[in-house]
Amino acid sequence: MRSRIGRYWIALLCISALVRLGAALYLGNSVEVLPGTYDQITYDTLARRVLAGYGFTFPREWWPFTRPNEPTAHFSFAYVLFLAGTYALFGPHPLAARIIQALIGGILLPWLLYRLGKRLFGEPAGLAAAAIGAFYAYFIYYAAALMTETFFILCVLGSLERTLELAENPSWRTALLLGLVLGLGVLLRQTLLLFVPFLLLWVLWTARRRIRWPHIVLPLLVIALLILPWTVRNYLAFGRFVLLNTNSGFAFFWANHPIYGTRFIPVLPPDGPSYQDLIPPELRTLDEAALDAALMRRGLGFILEDPGRYLLLSLSRIPEYFKFWPSPESGLVSNISRVGSFGICLPFMLYGLYLPLRHISQRRAIHDQRSTFHVQRLTINDQRSTLLYLFIAVYTAIHLLSWALIRYRLPVDAALIPFAGLAVVDLGNRLRPGGR
Repeated sequence: MRSRIGRYWIALLCISALVRLGAALYLGNSVEVLPGTYDQITYDTLARRVLAGYGFTFPREWWPFTRPNEPTAHFSFAYVLFLAGTYALFGPHPLAARIIQALIGGILLPWLLYRLGKRLFGEPAGLAAAAIGAFYAYFIYYAAALMTETFFILCVLGSLERTLELAENPSWRTALLLGLVLGLGVLLRQTLLLFVPFLLLWVLWTARRRIRWPHIVLPLLVIALLILPWTVRNYLAFGRFVLLNTNSGFAFFWANHPIYGTRFIPVLPPDGPSYQDLIPPELRTLDEAALDAALMRRGLGFILEDPGRYLLLSLSRIPEYFKFWPSPESGLVSNISRVGSFGICLPFMLYGLYLPLRHISQRRAIHDQRSTFHVQRLTINDQRSTLLYLFIAVYTAIHLLSWALIRYRLPVDAALIPFAGLAVVDLGNRLRPGGR
């Protein structure tokens, strides 16, 4: 039985890598504007500029409001260096980077989902989660795009898995690895920094009798050391303190601008004002870092001026963030990816989220009767699974309160897939003869 499962597991990883390689070959050696992937043009441009010795600059005026040949910190330094390193080794060929990224994502993503699912709900649920992740359409699509999504999702899954290990078996090695994975994730997308305090508080709460303070401090120290070089670089480039990236102010200002009223629109219509038009004229002479800080203050001012509107606007982001149905505004690729991943898996994710909660209520009811409760069909670790609930809730709240796009939800999708694997196993047990 073990050897047969091992063969299936190897076959799954190979297929997962192959379908992503197919996507990489389909996108090819050119970098074009595709639905939800405009940033890959930016990353390709920055990588070529770094290789040519111009540093993190653009040859012409660039999104969001960066002037030609002026320093930028708006985009992930880590991903630009990955692309630049790949171009340095294989020449400026985007296909080489697509293939490397597809192989890494195709192998590591199912493997991490398996480890996470196995820790929380047992090996069958872990295998089911790995299979779902291998064929999840959004993950396949973005594995071939020159953007941070794939690597960031891997860092999220890796940090969740290492956090579970740290809470159960605290060690210096695990704390160090957790800090490295979290730090890399922050370098890819700085919004992860907002979740780090919740993650470490969860560890303190869960492992309060086993954990020591150095095990909490070490990940923070590693994250700080990974960020520090870029903070120094930003100070030298802009003459002011910028922790990492200059994008939070832009995003928060645009996402909460009064132009929306109480209804969020993910992309402004082409017949109206552009995002750049919304920037006040008196701020347009500022450099990128100063403008980012000024826009953050303006965005916070929008909230203070009308908190009720901000609440309604945030609530209006929910349908766009959790969109799973096809829409006429989207192209064929976007609709297929949306329905072929989140649309199909959402019922299983919701049922899987319910199962641990039902298990808790059943256990409490039986405990009240002073009897012993045994899980017969599934292995569910109530305390551990709260980490995933926490990440899903916090990361969703971050984007509902700021900028909500479907691709920003993909890390949440990854955290939901172990619950979908749990649901598949539970339903399979119910449908099989004898319920085993």
